[in-house]
This record gives sequence, C-alpha cells and structure tokens, in this order.
Amino acid sequence: MARYTGPKCRLCRREGISICLCKKCAVDVRESAPGQHGAMRKVKLSDYGLQLREKQKVKRLYGLLEKQFRLCYEKASRSKGVTGHVLLQLLERRLDNVVFRLGIGTTRPQARQFVAHGLVCVNGSKLSIPSAIVNQGDEITFKLKETTKKYIKENIERLKEKPKVAWVKLDETTMTGKVLRLPERDDVGFPINEQLIIELYSK
Repeated sequence: MARYTGPKCRLCRREGISICLCKKCAVDVRESAPGQHGAMRKVKLSDYGLQLREKQKVKRLYGLLEKQFRLCYEKASRSKGVTGHVLLQLLERRLDNVVFRLGIGTTRPQARQFVAHGLVCVNGSKLSIPSAIVNQGDEITFKLKETTKKYIKENIERLKEKPKVAWVKLDETTMTGKVLRLPERDDVGFPINEQLIIELYSK
C-alpha cells in the first residue's frame, strides 16, 4: 500500500507540532512552516483552513494518504455511534498502530515496517497488512530472529518511561500482545479535534 516517503520533520513543521516522534524534531528548532516563504505564512486561517489542517495533522500522524483516510471516514460514517469517535477508534485499531502501542516499534513507520515484512501474527496467522483492523481479544505474536528480538527489547526499554495505553498489553517474557478492549476517545493521547474533520468531509 502507498505511503509517504518524504522528510518526516517537514510535515511536523507544516502542522506546527511534532508528529514524527523523533528525538530531535525540526519543529523544536524552527517553528515556521517549511519552504522559502514559510516564515511569512503566519496568517489567520479560515474555517475551511482550520478543518483542512486538522485533517492533514491526523492523516500524517497515523501515516495515511488521502484515499486511505477517506475510506476510514466513510466506514466510520456508516457505523453506529459518534462518527468522530468511531473514526479515531478505527485509526487506533489499525495493526501497525497496535504494534506501535505495544511498544514494539518506537514510531508508527517502524511498526508498519514490522507488519509489512511479515513479522506479525494475529491469532496465530501471519498478517502483513498494516491497515488490518484488530478486534477485542485478538492475540498478537511476532516471528523474530534473535538479533531482531534484541533490537525490539531495546525499543521496549527505551519506551518504558512513556505512558502506556490501557487497551493493549504486552507480555515481555513471551513477546505476546493482547487487545484487552476497544480503544476509547481518551486513549488517543494526542490533541485532536475530530469534529473539524467531520465538518470538512460533510461539505
């Protein structure tokens, strides 16, 4: 599936917030938007501009392109419940995001790579589709070589200080993850105004 392969910190500067989760993000050094005239773009956004920026921020946070993100919205709009909450829930339940939430990958792109390389199994079956949606009770295991296990254990140690989400759990001894429940709105842990996205797509 297609993905963005350009400079990550450029997107952070465009959105004005660190979404790549790297240690030294460019947005911490230069707050202006990227490009030759980025410093002169500090203008008051219209309602449409605010909605667009919010959509772009969430889309880039989860590593989706426009078509993929639009499909998530359409699926959420057809589902029962509040569309905005269902949309965020679908994004959180993506397999690459779940691997990231378990602490196996330090970033979502790294977690996506683990999935795409066929290192992840869901309920005993190999699944190499990053956009696959997990369900409550699903068990996630990993096919890892010794060198890869060592690398992932370093990732887990590095992420121990960061707050963990309550809807997934990793058994570090067996390297087995479990989806305890479906994610709630508060589990996102990132400043998102999903109502702006719904208003944008509802036009």
